[in-house]
Amino acid sequence: MPFELNEKLKNIEPYAPISGEYRIRLDANESFISLSDEVCDAISQRIESLKFNRYPDPFATELCSLFAKFYGIKSELVTAGNGSDELISVIMSGFLQKGDCVICLSPDFSMYEFYSHIVESNCIVVRKRDDFTVDIDEVISNANESNARMIIFSNPCNPTSIGIKREDVIKLIKRVSSLVVLDEAYMDFYDQSLINEVEQYDNLIILRTCSKALGMAAIRLGFAISNKKLTYTIRCVKSPYNVNSVTQAIGCAVFSNPDYIRRSIERIKTSRENLVEEMKKLEKNYPQELKIIANSANFVYTRFHKAEDLFHFLMNEGIIVRRFGDYLRITAGRNYENSELIFAIDKFLSGGETL
Repeated sequence: MPFELNEKLKNIEPYAPISGEYRIRLDANESFISLSDEVCDAISQRIESLKFNRYPDPFATELCSLFAKFYGIKSELVTAGNGSDELISVIMSGFLQKGDCVICLSPDFSMYEFYSHIVESNCIVVRKRDDFTVDIDEVISNANESNARMIIFSNPCNPTSIGIKREDVIKLIKRVSSLVVLDEAYMDFYDQSLINEVEQYDNLIILRTCSKALGMAAIRLGFAISNKKLTYTIRCVKSPYNVNSVTQAIGCAVFSNPDYIRRSIERIKTSRENLVEEMKKLEKNYPQELKIIANSANFVYTRFHKAEDLFHFLMNEGIIVRRFGDYLRITAGRNYENSELIFAIDKFLSGGETL
């Protein structure tokens, strides 16, 4: 008898990031800032002292302590992982059983639904309003009516860049019995975090990543923050040596330079504001052809009447962004990258195209 895949794997499709070489990459919401010479020197010193024949610290103790110090929280509330993606997978596989109900929002980060499918949960997708804002009361109602075990969403949202006010998130946490997994991957660019209040709730896990504001996408490093009971459970269900020694060393070197991190975040915010300002000029000049939706993260989410044509035009110009139907998600880049992008969009919109 030939081997056959089980039902949950028969029609599975992998996450499809954009591949290939492009002059300007504004598609993955990465930081455009390379690590400073000072940080690179610190990384080299740490890596030179590693014992490569030994397993890494299973709890990434120093790394979690430095992360906690930077954000002003207790280190015993922090768990390190191979990016937020691993932590989402770990949390879902550990806290959910087959058939449990999970609430996701749409649009939102596609991997939430993907991982819920892998653990064979029943995923209920709550559509956002036409303006992409979240009806918190509707989410609460769906969660309570379905007896949902978990609610997971990003704030600010990827891909829309719309943020949810902290009081609305608190309202949700307090009025459901579900575990709320709050993905704050882009919260360094917004000001509505609950990271300093996580101990106040028995049903909250916050996720953070080093791939956006901190410029460490290459090393795959993320963190889960929760109360002591949930943190203990996460540490129990993760693999013993999940964050390798090299990643821990690099992360420690970066978090040992907090001023560098703060400067980097401000540089990215400035780039975002400059990009938004230039996009608004285009919006004013071509009011029927594009509309800026939001910019609470390190990217701008914009509706274009001919988004697909513009996407391919930019690609031919050596500029890659991310397309979601009629919308383009554009990461804030270096000054010249933003300028070339704006020039290319203006060239497209003024070239006789009817949108």
